[in-house]
Amino acid sequence: MKAFLIDVAKCNGCHNCQISCKDEHCGTAWAPYAAEQPMTGQFWCKVDEKVRGSVPVVRVSYTPLVCGHCDDAPCMAAAKDGAVYRRDDGLVIIDPARAKGQRAIMEACPMGAVYWNDDLDLPQKCTGCAHLLDDGWSEPRCVDACPTGALAFGEEDELDLAGAELLEPVAGLGAHAWYKNLPKRFVAGCVVDFEAREVCVGTEVALLDEAGAEAARMTTDDFGDFMFDQVEPAAYTVRIAGKDLAADAREKDVNLGDIACA
Repeated sequence: MKAFLIDVAKCNGCHNCQISCKDEHCGTAWAPYAAEQPMTGQFWCKVDEKVRGSVPVVRVSYTPLVCGHCDDAPCMAAAKDGAVYRRDDGLVIIDPARAKGQRAIMEACPMGAVYWNDDLDLPQKCTGCAHLLDDGWSEPRCVDACPTGALAFGEEDELDLAGAELLEPVAGLGAHAWYKNLPKRFVAGCVVDFEAREVCVGTEVALLDEAGAEAARMTTDDFGDFMFDQVEPAAYTVRIAGKDLAADAREKDVNLGDIACA
């Protein structure tokens, strides 16, 4: 069973995967695997870019998104006349000849990984570059183009899936696009002695969960900064020098800004 493995921590946002997918499929129809991908409006491999935090503590996370080629693929269930099928290697393919007019195939995908081609009246998506695999390639163009090793492809039981997870919309559908180091939340701040006009180095900072139990502890660095990184989305309390500060990271990352150390 073929599968993707994407390590978000290794992705630097170069967009090579996204560009190479366009290069492979725009202007070329790989019948019977796929019709030509439009130049605009479709990204069968898409790098999702999110700006997190607030100035001066800002991070940008990049997450390459591809079709999950699910075991229980909703697009396949919505298709008529065998318009969507699964190959022996597990890749799910939309037959461009049989899928014409079947908008329900596009609408069924919970990830939005299936696009609609108005000009061709056709649903389209990632094929895993099945045409290349059948021609002797070992991986799709997106994986081949990745300079950092963030994208991997191969037999699922041969990939290092330790710590990997599936994206929430397709987690229960038997998807085969696995992710490592998906961005979670951070809680950050800077501890300052305002009277001395100096940062506080080595100050103990504790992160408490909703029950008041200590979830993590650290000391401020040489710049007075602290960051609890990759914590689960939750409502936390940050305890510094006997003071408790609310840090609600359920919906977004938290930058508490400058905090007095005394």
